[in-house]
Amino acid sequence: MPRLSPSELVPVESPPAVEPRIIAMVIISPVRDEAEYLRLTLDSVVAQTWRPVEWIVVDDGSTDETPQIVAEYAARYPFIRLITRTDRGFRKLGGGVVAAFEFGRARIEHQDWRYIVKLDGDMSFGPRYIERMVGRLEANPRLAAVSGKVFRREGESFVEEAHGHEQVAGQFKLYRREAFEDIGGFVEHLAWDGIDVHTCAMKGWETLATYDKEAWLWHHRVMGSSDRDLFVGRMRWGRGNWYLGYHPLYAVVAGLNRMREKPYVIGGLLMIVGYFWAAIRRLPRYDNPEFQRHLRKWQNGRLKDALTGRLRERDSA
Repeated sequence: MPRLSPSELVPVESPPAVEPRIIAMVIISPVRDEAEYLRLTLDSVVAQTWRPVEWIVVDDGSTDETPQIVAEYAARYPFIRLITRTDRGFRKLGGGVVAAFEFGRARIEHQDWRYIVKLDGDMSFGPRYIERMVGRLEANPRLAAVSGKVFRREGESFVEEAHGHEQVAGQFKLYRREAFEDIGGFVEHLAWDGIDVHTCAMKGWETLATYDKEAWLWHHRVMGSSDRDLFVGRMRWGRGNWYLGYHPLYAVVAGLNRMREKPYVIGGLLMIVGYFWAAIRRLPRYDNPEFQRHLRKWQNGRLKDALTGRLRERDSA
């Protein structure tokens, strides 16, 4: 997997000396017990050269210092707003995140927004991130959503969280309004951040996760580890692949591919087990026949590309 040295990192800076450009963007951040990393995310947003008109942070039942940290920043930056939901008593991955996002979306004050973002509370990024990503949307009217590539620290370097070029990072989903409304928003399930991307493609939109040295995303915990541990997270990932509608062969290949990431071997194996455990139990799947046909056609194309050696070349473009 691609790695970056510390010298390639674009640091998070203090708020810009000149006034940032305010754009018609709303950010919504569902958070729960994010005190360890939340200041990194807050500092990243307030340092942007292009700043959102509104940032709604939805506290989804935190028991740590999360709401106090948000309130501290909101007192200094009026575009930040803290709203709270009733504590359900546990962290509900996937569907719970989307439910909290929708709770925030229903409370948007600036209804003339052009861009909407779902942003996690354990991320950081350089001061031109929003400027660079919105620039991509403005340059391509068929581009529905965009993100930079996601990296996390491993020892003295930074390793990429591997995804295809069309798989916009779930940690920072930046959508143009027309596309977001066209796909009907996010589905309230574990696989929401796969369903949205494939629905975009099905409807003729493009999505892009791009390599841009001024638009890296730094993830401060290992993907899938926010609830209990990585092993549970990988099982959950497999169940999500079942719900999404993965073909069994593609589910196996996806699991084998993830064996190269921590937790090595066992993580990918647990993804495969999670998928077939869900299949044996006949758990529900995303009920959209048109979507399922599109997904299977896309997966068949990916498998053929992998067999012919074109996949790696395409995803590195």
